[in-house]
Amino acid sequence: MNRLALFDCDGTLVDSQHVICAAMDACFAALDLPPPGAERTRRVVGLSLVEAMREVAPEADAAQHHALADAYKGAFQRLRAEGLVHEPLYDGVAALIDRLEADGWLLGVATGKSDRGLALCLEAHGLAGRFVTLQTADRHPSKPHPSMIAQAMAETGAAPQTTMMIGDTTYDMAMARAAGAHAIGVGWGYHRADELLRAGAHRIAETPGDILHFAKEAA
Repeated sequence: MNRLALFDCDGTLVDSQHVICAAMDACFAALDLPPPGAERTRRVVGLSLVEAMREVAPEADAAQHHALADAYKGAFQRLRAEGLVHEPLYDGVAALIDRLEADGWLLGVATGKSDRGLALCLEAHGLAGRFVTLQTADRHPSKPHPSMIAQAMAETGAAPQTTMMIGDTTYDMAMARAAGAHAIGVGWGYHRADELLRAGAHRIAETPGDILHFAKEAA
């Protein structure tokens, strides 16, 4: 049975909070609404856009949530066109990818990003060819629905017991649990370790290197 290591992107592979917060502030300003602030924005990273808007603006109606999502996409694209999108890899992530691949793991991504956003992010870091399955918000219900993991396993011939979902949010952990996969939380992202554990994390990695140890348990 194939072994699959699925990564979340924002807050797990790359630190994109600066540009996400900037785009969120811009989309709220476009609709003359008070911005949610960085802390509330970080709380919803990983959700699909409309679902994220429901969380940060519960007082708004459905039409406003969709308008905010559209405005966010436009704001992000403008920031990219201006050269202001900076999504650095976390230290140790590139080496982790190398080691997992060398150990025979298939690699994938399950993210709230769009297909285009994920492709540009991976290309920027020379990682586009390293992941054999890419699951995004364009083709799935929002996390924590297990659809992304189920599709990734189907594409790679992996089973829940040989799949680990690596992410920084409670949504990632709940998604992994719903799919029956190993839930590996990371301590360098946007949700606290205690929150990840309450959401179902089997293990918390304080550094990317810790994941190599956890991988042996899921092998």
